[in-house]
Amino acid sequence: MSSKFEPVYRVDTKKKRIALTFDIGWGGNVLKPVLQVLSANKVKKATFFLSSPWVVKRPDLARKIKTMGYEIGSHGQLHENYTEHSSKWISSEVILAGAAIRRVTGVQCRLIRTPNGDMNHRVTQLLGALGYRTIHWSVDSMDWMNPGVRSIIRNSTRKVKAGDILLLHASDSALQTARALPFIIRKLRMQGFEFVTVSELLRS
Repeated sequence: MSSKFEPVYRVDTKKKRIALTFDIGWGGNVLKPVLQVLSANKVKKATFFLSSPWVVKRPDLARKIKTMGYEIGSHGQLHENYTEHSSKWISSEVILAGAAIRRVTGVQCRLIRTPNGDMNHRVTQLLGALGYRTIHWSVDSMDWMNPGVRSIIRNSTRKVKAGDILLLHASDSALQTARALPFIIRKLRMQGFEFVTVSELLRS
């Protein structure tokens, strides 16, 4: 069975690389400072998983992510658990989301993060058959819970290993992410990590 049908939590590599990933489902207020922090700290590689309704509603922001050189993956269309739906429904959602993202950004997504990270064997097999690598994560910042800037920094930087995939959010519900991000970047760099896209990590 092809590895593209299996979900990716992290990549087994000896290179000290880590992928910063950001999920976006709604709002435009958090993304702007997140992009400013990445730019100011010269982080040129990150992966953004975008929901298609957000892309359609905020095309300028979606295109800005691409213009800045960051990787774009799909976060689906409706933010519903795929395991609770039929394969036909999932296929329709994924195809519609991919088409919308491509129409706005010109990007043909090959990576997908399922809504809520919800998946099972049936879902990942189906996504693989549709041409997508299912990307999960190995380090969860928990920023969506707004636990405090220090907690987000700690969650994102302790016990991090080469090949890890870090989950962050740039939706407007993640009120503390942009403030925590400069410290996360600094701490991971001090640990010797290089920031790469998920696709680059997969090739490590």
